[in-house]
Amino acid sequence: MGYAENRGSYFRARYKIRDGEYGTVKDEQGNTIRYTGKRAAVQAANEAEAAVRTAGAPVVRTVAPTFGEYVQTWWATQDLAASTMQNYPSHIQGHLLPFFGEMIITEITRAHVEAWAKEQRAAGYAPTSIQTYRSVLHLILQDAVEDIEEMKANPAAQRRGRGRRAGRSRARGPEKVITSPLGALLVAERASILSGRDDEFVQDVTIAYTGARWGEVVGLDCQYVRASTIDIQQQLYELNDGTWELCPPKDDSYRVIDLPPFLGRLLAGQKTRAPEAGCTCHGVRSLFWSAAPVERVTNARIAECAGVSASTVKRVRDRPMDATDVSRRRVVAAMETLGCFSPSATHPHWTRNAHRHQTFEPAASGWFPAKGRTNPAHPVCVVADGSPWPGVVTRGRYSSEHADACWAPVAAGLTVHGLRHCHATWLEDLGTPKKLIDQRMGHEDGSVSARYRHVTPGMRARMLAGLTGMWEASLTERLALAPRSPVRVLDLLLQEHADRVFSQSSPQRVISQAVRRSYTAPELHFVK
Repeated sequence: MGYAENRGSYFRARYKIRDGEYGTVKDEQGNTIRYTGKRAAVQAANEAEAAVRTAGAPVVRTVAPTFGEYVQTWWATQDLAASTMQNYPSHIQGHLLPFFGEMIITEITRAHVEAWAKEQRAAGYAPTSIQTYRSVLHLILQDAVEDIEEMKANPAAQRRGRGRRAGRSRARGPEKVITSPLGALLVAERASILSGRDDEFVQDVTIAYTGARWGEVVGLDCQYVRASTIDIQQQLYELNDGTWELCPPKDDSYRVIDLPPFLGRLLAGQKTRAPEAGCTCHGVRSLFWSAAPVERVTNARIAECAGVSASTVKRVRDRPMDATDVSRRRVVAAMETLGCFSPSATHPHWTRNAHRHQTFEPAASGWFPAKGRTNPAHPVCVVADGSPWPGVVTRGRYSSEHADACWAPVAAGLTVHGLRHCHATWLEDLGTPKKLIDQRMGHEDGSVSARYRHVTPGMRARMLAGLTGMWEASLTERLALAPRSPVRVLDLLLQEHADRVFSQSSPQRVISQAVRRSYTAPELHFVK
């Protein structure tokens, strides 16, 4: 009978031809087939020996491809979303091919898959990452089951109710950080201070009060912004190579989002600030543009254009309250002439990392994140004396030595996607029906009960009234902290809100009017 010969890293199938003569099972090209398992080699040897006895000649055995060979043909047939196509190669090449690449695909067993998963855990990869890699492996092997007749089952399929139950909660990611309406308002105000524009305030408030995804807001075309609704028809997805993919919303979640009246006014004002020309990548006239300049314009170049000294330019950009009106107007005019505030020709849209590092994370946590080894994380330092609350941000190597204070955290760990979680939570708090929440968030409930629920105009009106009430309450709380804001659009909102809150004869009204007369909100043009 045949037997398996151990060759160290593989087995080869040996069978008897006649007394004293043995052969080796080979493929159609005459190459020795390398088996990863002893059982498969023995089975192939016995089949070859049986064929010799009956036909008098050895059998040429057709062998299944290796995992690596199958992946090459499998990948060529895939037509997936751009985000998926950019992620799969790193998953396959970095985590699947090193272990499974040389294995005959029909010989991969559940034990091999579990050994691979154990190896990934030992290498320190997060459980969620390992699950992602295993999902790709499952997809490849499932297609192999349909393509290769000899493959009867998917060894990567996970059986329900098996494995260790202890420790499963530790494998879950941490719960998303959320904040209150006042927290969202303060984060948006800080982000606008850091960017030196009103745009970031309106953008973050829009995400918090609509629940739109980041890509949907970045790709929001002005033509889809109306007085009381925004129409989610597309998104701009950022690829790893820095390019943008204009594609449908996630899971084809096309929808119309109702706007509270205050947000409709904010977006109408933002629409007037949006450039008339579309972006160079897709021709989208985006409502929100990046604050990054086309190129880095030095203080010396601005000073030459403005006819002032470089130190004056630095003062205007870092501490606008300390500069004279004449100097500030000259510097601002020169910066506008040089295109410091125009949308970037090469990066017209906020990248996720740039927005997080430059504005959102410092606004939420009060700390600038670390950039490499030479630039560690450091607090956002501000000048408090003579400056409107929450202060003017100081920048530069020795900014902390000149600062009066630094920002305290508003919601450390809050992310832009966390604002989407905030919106869903606020709607739950308002008692909004789940059907309307799912419709607004772009989710789909496939349950039978969901098919019998419908959204009515009354539901929408109550939801918008509740969101407006939250917004008004957050303005009242913000007004109690300080009567004015260095962000122009918020400063106007606070003044309007104070007029509604305080009556004409109240002492608070008299004090509020005196404060307004003594202070004019400065122009914030200190973005670097």
